[in-house]
Amino acid sequence: MNDFTGKKNFAISSQMVSASCPSNIALIKYWGKYERQIPANPSISYTLNNCKTNTSMEFLADEEFSVQTFLAGNEEPKFAEKIEKYFRNIEEYLPWILKGKYIIKTENTFPHSSGIASSASGFGAIAKCLMELEQQFSGIQDGDFKVRKASFLARLGSGSACRSLYDGLVVWGRTKEVEDSSDFYAVQYPNDEIHEVFKSFNDWVLLIHEGEKSVSSTVGHGLMNTNPYAERRFQEAHENFALLKDILKSGDMSNFIKLVEHEALTLHAMMMMSDPAFILMKTGTLAVINKIWDFRRETGLPLFFTLDAGANVHLLFPADKDEDQIKEFIVKELLQFTQNNGVVKDVMRF
Repeated sequence: MNDFTGKKNFAISSQMVSASCPSNIALIKYWGKYERQIPANPSISYTLNNCKTNTSMEFLADEEFSVQTFLAGNEEPKFAEKIEKYFRNIEEYLPWILKGKYIIKTENTFPHSSGIASSASGFGAIAKCLMELEQQFSGIQDGDFKVRKASFLARLGSGSACRSLYDGLVVWGRTKEVEDSSDFYAVQYPNDEIHEVFKSFNDWVLLIHEGEKSVSSTVGHGLMNTNPYAERRFQEAHENFALLKDILKSGDMSNFIKLVEHEALTLHAMMMMSDPAFILMKTGTLAVINKIWDFRRETGLPLFFTLDAGANVHLLFPADKDEDQIKEFIVKELLQFTQNNGVVKDVMRF
């Protein structure tokens, strides 16, 4: 772990900074954690291109510490309380952070409760803003250190947020398969170890359910502490990293699909084997999965899925010569299972 403890010499002044940060979707899932947002197993994700959080942060020096937040123009006192608590928790790393008032305005380019992790992009954008202030106050010049510390700080707000600080495929959690990987921040997966077929991918998110989840991700992570299958799951994540490393290098699309779908279903299997058990998938989720499997058997085309901790389905398929046929199938056969014909279209390119 790098020494992210904040420097004691700083000179604060009122500042206005802004940042944009995308969300991400995990392929190997992180589910289960220890204190201080340390992951119980490593994860790897695609960073999205279009689904972002845009945040401005006004810092008013020498005013009493407080936080005022606006989401899409509406003041949100409960979110402000959450950010105040977060800022207090990271004072060790940013000693100036409680020396003023903050006015934070943030908005997402994607709908709320869409199965796209707004906490990841949201805390990623806040961490980037904080590091802009840190650069002003402490004069840090090392760009790589700045991004890595932003990833470290984002993790302390929302675990998966640390992965949103980098483009492409991103790893969080110590694994022998990826040099310099860490439990404390994310690192970019080596670009030269990725076959070209995996470098341009569509991610269309079907909005099966647009309301609040019945069980929050925080509660779900906690239930892994008593899950009888947890240790085997954590071991499997390490094993899947070894498999994925070979798949990414060789361009083995068939086994990529198999592994990604297995990881998605394992995530939800862990939920169903918790005590108490819970199910976040809906009937529409299952219908879409079966339709995808039928389509793949009939056409051989590489349309597949992953799931976050919710009902909505991320449809993954390469941006290549077959994408028009796949998109036509999605519109004709899968949109019927969404709540309001809802779909969010994104792409991963790097």
